[in-house]
Amino acid sequence: MNPAQEMDSSSTEISSFTINSPTNTNSMVGSPSGSSSTAASPTTLSRYENQKRRDWNTFGQYLRNHRPPLSLSRCSGAHVLEFLRYLDQFGKTKVHTQLCPFFGHPNPPAPCPCPLRQAWGSLDALIGRLRAAYEENGGKPEANPFGARAVRLYLREVRDSQAKARGISYEKKKRKRPPQQQQQQPAVPPPNSS
Repeated sequence: MNPAQEMDSSSTEISSFTINSPTNTNSMVGSPSGSSSTAASPTTLSRYENQKRRDWNTFGQYLRNHRPPLSLSRCSGAHVLEFLRYLDQFGKTKVHTQLCPFFGHPNPPAPCPCPLRQAWGSLDALIGRLRAAYEENGGKPEANPFGARAVRLYLREVRDSQAKARGISYEKKKRKRPPQQQQQQPAVPPPNSS
């Protein structure tokens, strides 16, 4: 059986897609005992922190349901790629195949049977959150599987293929520089010709 068939029935939203995750999302991440905390901190977590915690719990559930189960210390970039491919089944972004008549059209005029996939931006944001969560939970930055070269290459490949399939070019945005105030220089009088 694959991990998708063995996950619990409760669901958690990750970015723009829904996947199955553990039922207990209130446990303190990184807590040595792993038990729920009844005395919650007085500050509420930001939306980003809540999403990061849900993502981390979901990835942990995925590792536990993996056959054979994996510990985080044995997790590699290859397992992260397997997780990202697994998430594609919950995607909502239409990605046209090269045989589709709408390949390369940003707004196709009719429906087509092309698959739904995770959007590149969602995957990129997810990896960023998981990379941060890994280090916050005691992982060493040099051993972070979410920062592996294979994961970066996969994300670049997904970005480029989705851009071609949807006819949208992803160009690196140029940083806007604040307008410079024109420095008022004293007017130089014309040279005297004597």
